[in-house]
Amino acid sequence: MKQIEVSIMGQTYVLACPEGHETELLEAVSSVDREMCGIRDAGRVKARERIAVLAALNLAYALAEQDRAGASAAASAPAAGPVASPESGAIDVDALVRRVDAALGHDGQLL
Repeated sequence: MKQIEVSIMGQTYVLACPEGHETELLEAVSSVDREMCGIRDAGRVKARERIAVLAALNLAYALAEQDRAGASAAASAPAAGPVASPESGAIDVDALVRRVDAALGHDGQLL
C-alpha cells in the first residue's frame, strides 16, 4: 500500500492508496476539494465539518444519479430532490443546508 500526500481545502492529508490506483484517488481528492471549496466560497457555511458533510451529500447524490441513469426506468428518485442543478451543475447550497439541518436537528446549526 502506497501513501500519497494530498490537499483538500488547504489542509494536507496522507492517504493510503493501493498500488496502481493513484490516478483514481487523485481524481476523487480533486472532486472532494472542488465540492468543499465551492460550498465554502458560496459563503453561507463556514464550519469545515459542515462543509465536508454537505460536499459528501452532494457527491453521493451525484453518484446515485449516475447509477439511476444507468438503471431501469422503474427506479424512483429520492424524495429529498437534487442538490445540484442538472443544467449547470451548480450546487444549491441552501438545499444542502436544509437537508443537513433536517438530519442533524439543532446540533451544529449556524446561528
